[in-house]
Amino acid sequence: MQQCLNIDPGKCTGCRQCELGCSFAHEEFFSSSRSRIKVFDLHDQGLFVPYTCTQCADAWCMAACPVDAIQVDADTGAKTVDTGVCVGCKVCTIACPFGTINYVSATGKVAKCDLCGGDPACVKACPTGAISYIDSDTAGFSKMQQWVDKTAAQHNVQT
Repeated sequence: MQQCLNIDPGKCTGCRQCELGCSFAHEEFFSSSRSRIKVFDLHDQGLFVPYTCTQCADAWCMAACPVDAIQVDADTGAKTVDTGVCVGCKVCTIACPFGTINYVSATGKVAKCDLCGGDPACVKACPTGAISYIDSDTAGFSKMQQWVDKTAAQHNVQT
C-alpha cells in the first residue's frame, strides 16, 4: 500500500518545524533554505500552507529529465533524484508545474521530496498534525469529505 503526504493548512501554525526536520534528515543541519518542504505565509488571509512535491502520477519532472535521474521508488512510489546521475541541467525544475524541485547551488544538483524512504521527517516534526502520511487510496476521499463538511456548515446542514 502506497502512502502520500496529506496537508491540512488549517492546522498549520507556521512554526516551520517541518522545514527544519526535513533539512536535518537530508542535510544533517537545520536550514529552512535547504528544506524540501516550504511553508508559505499567506499573510493577508492569516494562513500558513506547507507545500512540497505531490509525487504526481504522470510526473513531468521525470519525463523531462534528459538523463533519467528521476526514478520511482518501488516501495514508496516517490519520484526520487539519483544525484549520481543528475547533471544539474534544471530541466526538471522548469517542467514541474508546482515549483517543488529546487536547484541546490552547493551541490550543482536538484533536490525534491523523496518521502524520506517512507518515514517523512516533516510529519514527525509537525507538532500540530498539519502534515500526515496517509494511504494514497483514501487521500482523495478525505479531501472530498472535508469539502462536504465545509459546504454543509455554510448551509447549516448536518452530514
